[in-house]
Amino acid sequence: MPALASHRKPRTRVRTTTPAVGLTTAALASVTLLSTQSATAAPAEPKPSIEEVQKKVDALYRQAGTATQQYNKAKSASAEQRSKVDALLEAAAKRADKLNETRRELGSYAAAQYRTGAIAPTATFFLADDPQSYFDQDQLMARMTSQQQKAVADFRTQQKEAAAKRVEATKSLETLTESQASLRTSKQQVQTKLTKARSLLSKLTAEEKARLAELERKKEAEAKRKAEELARQQAAAKEKAEQAAKEEAAKEGTGSGTGTGGTGSGSGYASKAEKVLAFARAQIGKPYVWGATGPSSYDCSGLTQAAWREAGVDLPRTTWDQVEVGTRVATADLQPGDLVFFYDDISHVGIYKGDGMMIHAPKPGANVREESIYYMPIYGSVRPA
Repeated sequence: MPALASHRKPRTRVRTTTPAVGLTTAALASVTLLSTQSATAAPAEPKPSIEEVQKKVDALYRQAGTATQQYNKAKSASAEQRSKVDALLEAAAKRADKLNETRRELGSYAAAQYRTGAIAPTATFFLADDPQSYFDQDQLMARMTSQQQKAVADFRTQQKEAAAKRVEATKSLETLTESQASLRTSKQQVQTKLTKARSLLSKLTAEEKARLAELERKKEAEAKRKAEELARQQAAAKEKAEQAAKEEAAKEGTGSGTGTGGTGSGSGYASKAEKVLAFARAQIGKPYVWGATGPSSYDCSGLTQAAWREAGVDLPRTTWDQVEVGTRVATADLQPGDLVFFYDDISHVGIYKGDGMMIHAPKPGANVREESIYYMPIYGSVRPA
């Protein structure tokens, strides 16, 4: 009997192989899954360089500047339309008063006829729901005196004019609603662009901000170098012109040549320009705020508009309209007080102060300051007066 026990198979060998196979399969499945996920995962987006950040921020500020001019245009249009609507509503009210006055006059005729017992056609006309239906009845008109006929004619005229004013006022209100919608859209666009710019800047480390500031200093230095070169060229051109004027005066033998050739209207402009620049200098240090026209803050075209107003010249609100005012001048011929416009979309403007420099309200986060006109790409320049 003991010999039979030696032929039994151990059960433990069967049990130990099954779990091992299960663990190996699970491990292989996990490795395969992880490998597949690693292969299909999107690569992380590389962090932009400081130069790229600078370009993006500059582009966003420029786009915000364009949206600001759109906002200014919509705001001006809305204000003008509001004034027009108010005037039309007032005119419509006056027409209604005249209409009521004529109606009362007609009513007095009807009352008089009632008292005398002659209420038939005339009184029926005055008391009818639709008096217009009686205007074409010759028999009724024949029964009226000339004074009554005039009153009826006046009534018809006032009625038509009142109706026309109501229609005009309604259309004007619709236009006002459109202008206000455009105003809201432009405002949202400005805020969106500025938020994106601030978001980009907020993600920079202290080291990156220092590098960005260094790029700005280099840009400013290059712009200043170009301004100094323009100043030298303008000084040389002025000296040459004065010398030519003296020589011309000597040839004519007048002896009165004082180098003032080209004054006259030029001196009048210089006088205005002095007032413009005096005002602009007084605003230096005040913050740029989009849509602002002073006195505590300005956007670029708000500053130029306010400065030239001091000289008695009313400029339009936007850069797009200001560039159409006055006479176009070349950069080499710029004089103090001239307006210099920037970018292809004419979204920025500054006041030329001489020597290649300008006073302007730059952008959100900056204050009114003096700066080289070469800090931004020049579109063109105008002499407003």
